[in-house]
Amino acid sequence: MLRPERMSKVSITGARSVMEEAIAVLHDLELMHLEEYDERWEGFRTGDPLESAESASEWLVTIRALQNTLKVDPAEVHPEMVESREVAADRLEEVRTAVTGLEDERTELMDEIRELNEELDRLEPLATLGIDLDLLQGYETVEVVVGKGQSSAIDQALSESDTIEAHELIEKDGVIAIVARATDGQASAISDALVGVELARLEIPEGSGDPASRRDEINHRLRQLEHDRERTNAELESIRLEHGGFLVTLEEELSIDVERAEAPIRFATTEHAFIAEGWVPTKRVPELESQMATVVGDAIEVDELEQMAYEPPHHHEATADGGDDLELHGNHPPVIQQNPSIVKPFEVFVQTINRPRYHELDPTIFVFLTFPFAFGFMIGDIGYGLLYMAMGWAVIRYTDSEGMWALGMIAVWAGIFTILFGYLYDDIFGIHMADLNLALPLAGTLDKGLQITEVAQLWIIFSILFGVIHLGVGYAIGFLNHLHHGIGEAFSESGSWLVVLIGLFAWIFTTESAGTAEWLPGEVDLLVTKIDLAGTDWTASVIKPEFLVGPESVLASNYMFDLGFEGFSETVAVVGLVLIIVGWAFAIKAEGFIAVIELPTNAFGHAVSYLRMMAVLLAKGGMAFVVNLIVFGGYEQTRTISGQEIDYVFFHLPGMGMPDGEAVFQGLVWMDPLVVTIPLAIFVFVFGHIVVLLLGITAAGIQMTRLELVEFFGKFYDGGGGRFEPFGYKRRHTEEH
Repeated sequence: MLRPERMSKVSITGARSVMEEAIAVLHDLELMHLEEYDERWEGFRTGDPLESAESASEWLVTIRALQNTLKVDPAEVHPEMVESREVAADRLEEVRTAVTGLEDERTELMDEIRELNEELDRLEPLATLGIDLDLLQGYETVEVVVGKGQSSAIDQALSESDTIEAHELIEKDGVIAIVARATDGQASAISDALVGVELARLEIPEGSGDPASRRDEINHRLRQLEHDRERTNAELESIRLEHGGFLVTLEEELSIDVERAEAPIRFATTEHAFIAEGWVPTKRVPELESQMATVVGDAIEVDELEQMAYEPPHHHEATADGGDDLELHGNHPPVIQQNPSIVKPFEVFVQTINRPRYHELDPTIFVFLTFPFAFGFMIGDIGYGLLYMAMGWAVIRYTDSEGMWALGMIAVWAGIFTILFGYLYDDIFGIHMADLNLALPLAGTLDKGLQITEVAQLWIIFSILFGVIHLGVGYAIGFLNHLHHGIGEAFSESGSWLVVLIGLFAWIFTTESAGTAEWLPGEVDLLVTKIDLAGTDWTASVIKPEFLVGPESVLASNYMFDLGFEGFSETVAVVGLVLIIVGWAFAIKAEGFIAVIELPTNAFGHAVSYLRMMAVLLAKGGMAFVVNLIVFGGYEQTRTISGQEIDYVFFHLPGMGMPDGEAVFQGLVWMDPLVVTIPLAIFVFVFGHIVVLLLGITAAGIQMTRLELVEFFGKFYDGGGGRFEPFGYKRRHTEEH
């Protein structure tokens, strides 16, 4: 689970005469990640594809072109069993001939339709004028121009031009025909005279007769062409329905043939022998050896060169092909992440950065344990949780993508924890179930702290402590990842910051130097650290809020439960300071001066970053509260909580009676006229909670993703592992035969 599946480096050596049989066994087993031969070995060269590769590739190109033309979707057709290759070849040629003919015909039809539509666009304004085409062109002594513009401006420009002897304008529905004779017979007299006058010229098509009649002829021809195009499309659709399954099946069979035929280009070969190297899951090496022995026999030798340890790669010498010493290369095993099925969807977080290296711990299990928990804590609502689960289920049910399936499962898990925390918060769409007279066991054990300050303060501490534990686990994993360099270097690289983190927060939660800050106005009881500097008693070096430690600490007692924790002793404070100094010293030794700069962030800043959990909790809870307040209205009552009087707002829910206290807002459901306010209240309730629901995804989801990928992974994770891609083909539409 924390380690990828153990891999073994395997070498397969054999005579070239059995190479094709060996390839078939490897392909069917789908368990060996082949490595490319890089011509390191003297006397060996990269192998050539099998003779069948070229013809199979040509077939494959033809089939995929036909699938593209026919728009064959494998999910919409029923695969057929492929006949013998001879029969399949004849059928494929028959389909190719029919499809090619219809596609050529459709292309010709489309070209003619396009040309006629272009001509129709040119004829339309000319038909408005009602002037025959032959009257608009072919003159030697006059120039004719047709266009759109302001006739008055055009007429004035032509009248004032010295180059125009005579002109006439014919206008209808904004289309103008200009006929003019130049004084010197210039062909471009009109254009020269109209410089500066807006005129959108129209092209006059070749031909004669009435443009309207020609337009009607084109429309008639277009209807014929559209009919022919629909016929060709129908015939192509018929071919798709009849032969689509055949094409899908044959494409898969040929893909397998091509993959097998091109396998030798990864091998090292001589005139009489070949060597294939790659990675095989260690537990499946005996299966590979057994199958090779059964199918190929003694002409093949399978050697397990090395069971790769979970430590950085090293050079290793092995013997192959007659006893020459060959240096194995590429000792970087591909990675198969080993996680239980319920954890596997969360691999998407890890792979967002990159797959873990073979020698790294896989952090997926920690993401599984923390992401849904933190998401549920931040949203905490039964109604929202049910909707998140429904959304996740829909994604799982209606998408085929592996990535979308993972996101759907993550949404389901997030929904489960949102429901769990919602039950503890006693919330369903922001309404307490107790206010609906539903008193359920443990419901209401927790409170979001929207109206009770000490609860919000407790969640501040909880968020930071969650961050300390989360970051501490990250530093611990980093320590384990560096152990191969020795315990000293591992401690300097990661363990030092873990010690600093523990030391700092151990000191923060102690009662060290409790007292009164005399420099503050009034008698304000705080916990401070005093420093005697140059004989002067200075205070306010560090101030610990009284809700953090001491008798008034929310960890000692609060509205929800009493923990009785007032703070660690002063002895723990001394130990904490020692840990800070020791850890920091080792960090400086490992990183140099940069460790001095990193101390505030690595020891404190990153943990404080987890306050975003508390912020999202209050923000989303507050948004739901406002939606319900607008819809139902609320009344403010004075309640005594933890010995303090606070103003607490209750919703005025229908059927639950009138709350006592002062009205904060009447609520849409209680306003007149009800015929307007009730539909409006329903809209506000539904739309408002949808907005909160979606913002919950972006707020809680994105913020926790950031904490996972930046704060947590940043303490230990490098990534960069290769994906395990076994030589083989996962059949979807065919069966081995």
